[in-house]
Amino acid sequence: MRDLLLITPPFTQLNTPYPATAYLKGFLNTKGISAYQMDLGIEVILKMFSKAGLEAIFRYVEEQESIESENAERIHALKAYYLKTIDDVVAFLQGKHPTFSKQICSDNFLPQASRFEQLDDLEWAFGSMGFQDKAKHLATMFLEDLSDFIKEGVDEHFGFSRYAERLGQSANSFDELYAYLQNDPTFIDDITIDILDKKLKEIQPKLVCLSVPFPGNLYSAFRCAQFIKGKYPEIKVCMGGGFPNTELRSLSDIRVFEFFDYITLDDGELPIELLVSNVLNPNPDNPDHNFFKRTFLMEKGEVFYNNFSFRKDYKQEDVGTPDYSDLKLDQYISVIEIANPMHSLWSDGRWNKLTMAHGCYWGKCTFCDVSLDYIKLYEPVTAKLLVDRIETLIEQTGEKGFHFVDEAAPPALMRAVAIEIIKRKLTISWWTNIRFEKSFTADLCQLLKASGCIAVSGGLEVASDRLLELIKKGVTVEQVAQVTKNFTEAGVMVHSYLMYAYPTQTIQETVDSLEMVRQMFELGILQSGFWHHFALTAHSPVGMAPEEYGIIPELQEITFANNDVQFKDSTGIDHNQFSFGLKKSLFNYMHGLCFDFPLQEWFDFKIPETSIEADYILKALESSQEFYQVKPSSKIVWLGSDPIVSEFSKQKKGKEVLYLELVFHDTMESFALNIEKEIGEWLIKTLGQISIHSENDLLTFSTLKKDFEKELDDFELFWYSDTVGELRTRGLLVL
Repeated sequence: MRDLLLITPPFTQLNTPYPATAYLKGFLNTKGISAYQMDLGIEVILKMFSKAGLEAIFRYVEEQESIESENAERIHALKAYYLKTIDDVVAFLQGKHPTFSKQICSDNFLPQASRFEQLDDLEWAFGSMGFQDKAKHLATMFLEDLSDFIKEGVDEHFGFSRYAERLGQSANSFDELYAYLQNDPTFIDDITIDILDKKLKEIQPKLVCLSVPFPGNLYSAFRCAQFIKGKYPEIKVCMGGGFPNTELRSLSDIRVFEFFDYITLDDGELPIELLVSNVLNPNPDNPDHNFFKRTFLMEKGEVFYNNFSFRKDYKQEDVGTPDYSDLKLDQYISVIEIANPMHSLWSDGRWNKLTMAHGCYWGKCTFCDVSLDYIKLYEPVTAKLLVDRIETLIEQTGEKGFHFVDEAAPPALMRAVAIEIIKRKLTISWWTNIRFEKSFTADLCQLLKASGCIAVSGGLEVASDRLLELIKKGVTVEQVAQVTKNFTEAGVMVHSYLMYAYPTQTIQETVDSLEMVRQMFELGILQSGFWHHFALTAHSPVGMAPEEYGIIPELQEITFANNDVQFKDSTGIDHNQFSFGLKKSLFNYMHGLCFDFPLQEWFDFKIPETSIEADYILKALESSQEFYQVKPSSKIVWLGSDPIVSEFSKQKKGKEVLYLELVFHDTMESFALNIEKEIGEWLIKTLGQISIHSENDLLTFSTLKKDFEKELDDFELFWYSDTVGELRTRGLLVL
């Protein structure tokens, strides 16, 4: 028995659990509150995509006579082949049978339907990849074919990472979703409810908390709550998570509370603690009685927002380490859907999720929900505590991959975390989201790489300085180019979020933005990207002051969800016409192709010539003087090893001068420096002091200068010598 059951409803990701319940369970551990968590989505997927599950699906389709397309008929005709291979394919994607990759890659092993018609193009796109990645991609298409079959013959709302998403998107009224919930449960609902029912009987919780991160989880969350209310009315049911945080802040429809007793907003730790207190101890003598935090509930027949508790939210240092226990970590499925290197990180491999800081340290972007607490309230975690949590999760999960899920990870904290990781001699891989700001110097990027950073993603958005200023991104195109170059040269993959259709954006700016992106891919300073159509949200600066951005919102009466807002742009431009051309060109650029194509080639309508010079980005990079800018307060760090030292002498102006030969070995090669003995001895001593593995605090440039000039000559003359220049290319960093 547990007091709480924490559930992520279908469907989010196949390869790793969404972290919300793990965060909450970690917090509840600090309070001694017993909780069990489950990812209902992966359990439903594994039940469906098994031999027994497929047999039931095929049987249902045959009974309903619900398929019409040639593609579905073909899949049905190949039923025996799907049943024969499904368990082995899923086991391979779970990492259990790596040698099975050669079988999957062999001709005529997997049954093939319409998804495999793209095979030639995708083989070209992926290039000559190894058997493991190729097999993962083929196995993914195999599952996608079955997904198409399920959509047509079983449930039109099915999707691997979202379920009935349309019912939750921009649902200003609860009417459509409520009406759908009056229908009998679907085939997939029955599977979901069966698994849920067994878990409820096992755990016997007093409170069930459904975390709903996206619109694609909403329908299933309501269906689960409906079942619990019908069969186990004594159990209280709560909804929290990203969807209610952003969409349900204006909730007034009382019908929602036929399904849920409570809906909480924003940080979940204190609200859930108060819920537990009220549910487990409803006595009026309880000091928390009827005192909640940011919680909707029913009172006197109306929706009531109870925020009566005077208690402060917990600081990030006090919320505990995420706890992934109970989750079936060895059963998640790694897939490779499309030829995009960053997307493969999202879907391939299991990542422990952590947060460096609550909220966003920038918090100004005008398209973002910066008015909401999850972005507005910035609070970083100390580097030491964060790396403590990393070590705890490694021990708990056995996984050494980490995805820091920050809105934008702060550079200063990233630096501190990287140093702490290296000092503790941890070997991990990690990636995160950033702003392409000037703090990411070449040296900082090298440090991050040395700590295990393998990729970053950040918003270039519209590659136009006018629009970047309007967005209040705080960067310029030239600055973004320099930062992406720094990461790329350090060996860190860079993915860029790209945007079109921002308010007042002209056709010329769209064309020029594409040209900027083309040049950055041609120079190799971007490796991955994705174009997003601008979406207006109610809680963003644009949504709250649309007249300042030349748009007219089409406002609706809000009784349920309130986030995405339809609008008319004063330019009158149909930006949707650019979608296909932008994405097709980017697909080619990501694979090093078609840089010499005129931009007109990507569009079937007339566009203007770009006004951007063909070497604009190259000139921007060449003009950078970043390497030489050293502030007195800059920290100096040596990433390399101790040198092997030998002494020799040579004649200089008729005098014998003693020299030291310092031989350094790194993982790639060795190099030697010959330096006068007196300076060499100072350098050896100093490298030990500034070594990343030293117990000392980091030394500044001014401290080194003073120390050098106590007995030796001009430090800056030495600093800009060939000797230090060589060390600077080998791991002597200025931070």
